[in-house]
Amino acid sequence: MHIQLSDHFTYQKLLRFTFPSIMMMIFTSIYGVVDGFFVSNFVGKTPFAALNFIFPFIMLLSAVGFMFGAGGSALVAKNMGEGKMELANRRFSFLVYFTIASGIVIAVLGILFVRPVAAWLGAEGELLEYCVLYGRILLAAMPAFMLQTEFQTFFVTAEKPELGFKITVAAGIANMVLDWLLVAVFPFGLAGAAWATALSQVVGGILPLIYFARPNDSLLHLGPASFDGFALWRTCTNGVSELVSNISMSLVGLLFNVQLMAYAGENGVAAYGVIMYIDFIFLAAFIGYAMGTAPVISYHFGAENHTELKSLLRKSLIILLISSVGMFVFAEAAARPLALIFASYDPTLLDITVHGFRIYSISFLFVGFTIFGSSFFTALNNGLVSAIISFVRTMIFEVVLVLALPVLWDIDGIWWAVVIARGLSILLTFGFILGNRKKYQY
Repeated sequence: MHIQLSDHFTYQKLLRFTFPSIMMMIFTSIYGVVDGFFVSNFVGKTPFAALNFIFPFIMLLSAVGFMFGAGGSALVAKNMGEGKMELANRRFSFLVYFTIASGIVIAVLGILFVRPVAAWLGAEGELLEYCVLYGRILLAAMPAFMLQTEFQTFFVTAEKPELGFKITVAAGIANMVLDWLLVAVFPFGLAGAAWATALSQVVGGILPLIYFARPNDSLLHLGPASFDGFALWRTCTNGVSELVSNISMSLVGLLFNVQLMAYAGENGVAAYGVIMYIDFIFLAAFIGYAMGTAPVISYHFGAENHTELKSLLRKSLIILLISSVGMFVFAEAAARPLALIFASYDPTLLDITVHGFRIYSISFLFVGFTIFGSSFFTALNNGLVSAIISFVRTMIFEVVLVLALPVLWDIDGIWWAVVIARGLSILLTFGFILGNRKKYQY
């Protein structure tokens, strides 16, 4: 059964429509973890630490792609809800072309500055050289990676979430196979892992470009487009929360690495890397659900269907509550088996990772609501509220707590900083949801 944005969504239909986006994000996070698995087990602890040390910098630079995807799809879906299909396609085309140009500029700047940034953050010697090696290879594929993140959202807007999932699976399989070949079979080490990821990002970015450029049966098509300053402005203001969220998470990740180097050395950085890989997988489910519901919310907002908006919000909160509790229980039970995948070769690293993750996993009770809340306001074309939720959670709560709590609780303070920050953020999120009920009539 084909599900349209204009439909009334029951629980079953909502879960069916968002399932491809959820699986797409989970699969994306899993194949991103593959690099860490092969590097940790076949190359060594220092290259593994370098990968995790420089990765937040790469994600920081890629944040523009998330902004164009989330903000652009909110605008395009709203235009579709208003019945302006030709305008929606022109704006979609313009945003894709602008993303390609931006990606090239960002890639060049990143390649030039990756060494001084890594050194400034505290990497030196062998760790620094590994950071530069891995970073420069991934940065070369930055335009394709930005397209990949952008198209993940636009596939949902085009009512083709299943196709988006299939392309993500293709990119993921390419990454896994290449990781196995270039790291486990042929001894290319960290460079092999970097090339595996870069080439898989090319697959994930170029295949959708070809699909939308050719005649297709989706709602969106690439075609002629001129510069649209209004669309760019609305995209940036709508998607600023995703930009802020990704920049903030990257900066906080860099800060965590600095603090962990000070309190626990390379073992601390490596343990954080393992926890982040697992965290990515769990968060991917929430991000995928938010990504899958956002175009539906934008469409009904544009169509002024307030009854459906209210229904979508209520159903989403119930789904998030059930999944958050289930995720927490599973994470506590599976902490050691999950850590063994990456740290079985080092008992000290394994113990630090398991202990840290059991504290960290408490945050799964809260984080899904803040992710959805931020996405919800982006979908309503209210980028300011969305950005405030993302910014306060990371750049205020997490930064303050990760600097303050280790003074009291040593390395445990770093793990508790995330839990408390995400707990405070849920209060902020619900405050905005309740405070804007009359404005949006949901």
